[in-house]
Amino acid sequence: MDIYEKSLKMHEDNKGKIEMVSKVKVSNKDELSLAYSPGVAEPCRKIAEDEKNIYKYTSKGNMVAVITDGSAVLGLGNIGPKAALPVMEGKSILFKKFGNVDSFPLCLDTQDTEEIINICKNLTPSLGGINLEDISAPRCVEIERRLKEELDIPVFHDDQHGTAIIVTAALLNACKLTGKNPKELKVVVSGAGAAGSSIVRMIHNYGVGDIISVDIDGIINSKRENLDFLQKEILEITNKEDIEGDLSVAMKNADAFIGVSAGNIVSQEMIKSMNDNPFVFAMANPVPEIMPEEAKKAGARIIGTGRSDYPNQINNVLAFPGIFRGALDVGAKKINEEMKLAAAYAIASVIDEKELREDYIVPSPFDERVVQAVAEAVAQKAVETGVVREK
Repeated sequence: MDIYEKSLKMHEDNKGKIEMVSKVKVSNKDELSLAYSPGVAEPCRKIAEDEKNIYKYTSKGNMVAVITDGSAVLGLGNIGPKAALPVMEGKSILFKKFGNVDSFPLCLDTQDTEEIINICKNLTPSLGGINLEDISAPRCVEIERRLKEELDIPVFHDDQHGTAIIVTAALLNACKLTGKNPKELKVVVSGAGAAGSSIVRMIHNYGVGDIISVDIDGIINSKRENLDFLQKEILEITNKEDIEGDLSVAMKNADAFIGVSAGNIVSQEMIKSMNDNPFVFAMANPVPEIMPEEAKKAGARIIGTGRSDYPNQINNVLAFPGIFRGALDVGAKKINEEMKLAAAYAIASVIDEKELREDYIVPSPFDERVVQAVAEAVAQKAVETGVVREK
């Protein structure tokens, strides 16, 4: 059997991947009386007296919902909420495995922006945080921004920010290894949706001096019509010379290529047109923008992909478990830009500078140091920036 057949059998044999497990025993009358009636009335009264007690007496402070509408699932597209459930179950497993964060998947049978926002708002009494997942752009950006404004719990769209955080960590370590100055880099980002726009903002905050954003219609520039609000925001911090053209034009004399777009759109000639020792992070899945072997032959010095069968996997699991772990631990009310950048630096710092190699600029998801480093950095930055709730 190939990997798809094995996975299908595993899902069928187990009827999915998650189950509910009790923290307390309910094996006799006394234990039942404590866990439920009549004993449960007392924590209810304490919470009614002071709502902050919900974090003291319930699972809320360690409970994250993975919420999707199924409109942009992995590389599968708009397959709907029911078909998205296996992915969301998997995400919940990763939360528990890597961050010891309790999580539950919620697949919503609507793709209406206002409905999704209202549903999320009405779920918050039970939740310590919300992880938005696989919602199409640009709606996902609007949903996240509104919820961050209107809720007092962390809201994080992993497809945007998780990818951006790992890319920034990889870029940071690539610069360390090669001695390149981020302020002097020219970076091309292919893909201007949720992930691409977040990458642009984060590497701009990191200090990259020259960023060119490219989508299916070419370089984003002021002469293009019908730009959506995300693309207009991108344009404010990219393409400072306002050049026009396609991806091949953008990549001339670039130092780095970051792809969150489509497979097989980058040629060896494009890589050869870049500056010496370029970085190529081709993250389209399952087929990258250019295969690593081809990129290497064309002169790429450091290569990363979204795949687990190549070195330097740009994997979101390096970010979101530690980010939520740190945010929940200190009672953060939101996940801000400072916390995200702190997470990127923490991931990069897991690899000592002496250990850095062309095929080792990103740590393994199974490196147990990652979650701890990210959680500590995020928690500290949350406190420093004053986004923690009163306890």
